[in-house]
Amino acid sequence: MAPAWLSARQTRYTGYASVYILVVLAVLVVVNFLANRYDKSYDSTANKQFSLSDQTIKVVKGLKRDVQINYFGAQNEFRTARDTLDRYSSLSPKLHVAYIDPDRKPQVAKAAGYRSDSTAIVDSGARRESAKSLSEEELTGALIRSLKSEERTVCALSAAGEHSIDDSDAAGYSLFKQLLERDNYKVRTETLRPVATGDNKSLTLGQAPTVSSLEVPKSCTVLVVAGPKNDYPVPVVSALKTFVEGGGRALFLLDTPLRLGNSDPPTENEDLLKLLGDWGVTANKDLALDLSGVGQIFRLGPEVPLILGYESHPITQPLTRVPTAYPLSRSLDTKSTGKATLSKLVDTTDASIATTSISARGAVDPSKGKKGPLTLAVAGTLSGSSQGRFVVLGTSLAAQNSIAGSRSLGNRDLMVNIVNWLSSDEDLISIRPKAPEDRPLNMTSRRLNATFWLSVVVFPLAVIGCGLVTWWRRR
Repeated sequence: MAPAWLSARQTRYTGYASVYILVVLAVLVVVNFLANRYDKSYDSTANKQFSLSDQTIKVVKGLKRDVQINYFGAQNEFRTARDTLDRYSSLSPKLHVAYIDPDRKPQVAKAAGYRSDSTAIVDSGARRESAKSLSEEELTGALIRSLKSEERTVCALSAAGEHSIDDSDAAGYSLFKQLLERDNYKVRTETLRPVATGDNKSLTLGQAPTVSSLEVPKSCTVLVVAGPKNDYPVPVVSALKTFVEGGGRALFLLDTPLRLGNSDPPTENEDLLKLLGDWGVTANKDLALDLSGVGQIFRLGPEVPLILGYESHPITQPLTRVPTAYPLSRSLDTKSTGKATLSKLVDTTDASIATTSISARGAVDPSKGKKGPLTLAVAGTLSGSSQGRFVVLGTSLAAQNSIAGSRSLGNRDLMVNIVNWLSSDEDLISIRPKAPEDRPLNMTSRRLNATFWLSVVVFPLAVIGCGLVTWWRRR
């Protein structure tokens, strides 16, 4: 027979409470264990501002060897750094993060590669690369540079007044250069070299070639032809042909030959257009106009077609629902020639036309011209064993600083994706980190009046009325 104290009510309640407390503690221990082991978070922002980009996720989850990220800073800054770096380490067990205070542990910091101008050092074992800040662009760029041991060079052709990759003005390509360098490309200007002469003579604008042929250096992984203003001499076109058909990779950004405003249009460059035509791409002598009005959302006129939908291709697949702009673009036609396999990248909507004439005042007759959809960008792979690749855009303005620098457009992603595809680095093609999304609240006078009456008069009176009705019923 059980003792009396065991059957007492107080004893039973004490036992129940003890069991309940133990169960709660066990649940808390399990939850904390799972939370520490499986770190999950949810980003509720519209553009996933606080989530890592697809590019970062691809790179980190695809790690084949251990990579160490060493963060350097004061100990009271570690907690802030963990907010970013823990998102990286949670993606792969091969990514390790260490937090080092260089003031307290100078020897450890020196051994880990500490530099006063770097916030973090990424060490893949093959090479160390620095990140100057904890931004995703800096960290992922350093990670990519650390993993890529081979040298990849983008050469921007300078032979006939092309855009300069060192020009930081609105029409320059300096931002394009910066984006490529973050992905571990070396970027330089290339003037082509004489074949078999062994000297460093360059072909300058307006100068007739004094050699029989030129060549694109084999060190160029990708050659960029950025909007030539004048005709290429025959040796230059022959060098481009030999380079691509020999397995090289090239990006051709062309401009419309129509006169627009007071500026002089580029020349026809017939020899270059004939070469592209041999590969199946015809650059039309027209101007694509988007009459749908969609561009007005970004304060763009019809002369700047805005693209929201894309053809299926590794270059454009990550750009879903990301708009890209193609200012003053000419249209492109494609046909099968047997020399290349072509893929359309960008088509305008049906509400577009390609005009071949513009009045002195800039007026365009919408009833005239070729009806849309119009192709503005094409990617091609040459047949045979060379497997040379090329991409043609109907405008060179899509990559200039004023357009690529816009955070509301995806042109910077498009251009870097093109170069990554050309260099056979499809695994790096993705959307770069998102910028904060600005959502201003525009209130008309009518909406302001409605808000005032609802918040100051209607809702307070409704609450008072409900209170009076309740009081009256309870009397």
